[in-house]
Amino acid sequence: MQSLAMIDDWPVPTAAAAVVRADGTVTGAHGPVDRRFPLASVTKPLAAYAVLVAVEEGALELDEPAGPEGSTVRHLLAHTSGLAFDEHKVSAEPGTRRIYSNTGFEVLADHVAKATDIPFAEYLHQAVLEPLGMTGTSLEGSAAKDAVSTVNDLVRFAAEVQSPRLLDARTVLAAMTVVHPGLDGLLPGYGRQRPNDWGLGFEIKDGKSPHWTGASSSPHTFGHFGQSGTFLWIDPEVGAACVALTDRAFGAWAVEAWPPFTDAVLAELRSAAG
Repeated sequence: MQSLAMIDDWPVPTAAAAVVRADGTVTGAHGPVDRRFPLASVTKPLAAYAVLVAVEEGALELDEPAGPEGSTVRHLLAHTSGLAFDEHKVSAEPGTRRIYSNTGFEVLADHVAKATDIPFAEYLHQAVLEPLGMTGTSLEGSAAKDAVSTVNDLVRFAAEVQSPRLLDARTVLAAMTVVHPGLDGLLPGYGRQRPNDWGLGFEIKDGKSPHWTGASSSPHTFGHFGQSGTFLWIDPEVGAACVALTDRAFGAWAVEAWPPFTDAVLAELRSAAG
């Protein structure tokens, strides 16, 4: 795909990107796709997927208590537990505000570890990484932000999410469906969104603007971006996903570069589909 070469013009030392369709076909790749990059918050969809495996295995339930009083596993996945961004402080009643929370995912990982008697990094490896052949991926700290991976590995994950084998398709549909609709909140790097829609571990575009995806991305687009200059989006309306990893922290350069890149990728996909 010619559009992927646009990453060569990004003001970053190194970048790699790829596009994968719902059937697992990689339609294009560019850059060092086997290089390991810190994912930052693109860690969260991987962690969320492992949590959902634990739910399907019966180790825990989405609506069982977890985190602050009144909060559940579902609240933690959807950033509605009331926990603050990066500290063990309750800033709101569960279900009343969308507070993007690294702490919430760390609490969630501890909850899974206790329920399964397996350290969360190992559970993630056994439940998601190993079955998908993601040999270049590891969780090296916080379940919110400390995974390291490659474009090739994340392509495998994006193919799984689009055509799930590790989870029931209905579970994945729930993950990409808004939890607690209508809640406002801050989207890091993009300010207050009204509403700030989120599924189970995946951010949902809906009508958000500005946004890190493209102007032509469908409202059903879901995924995540990371402060290490990384993103993964899945657009069900075009039946494809895109992964881009860099080694420059997210900033104004990404706000400017990512949306036109995504629009170019989508235009090429739609042209190929006729």
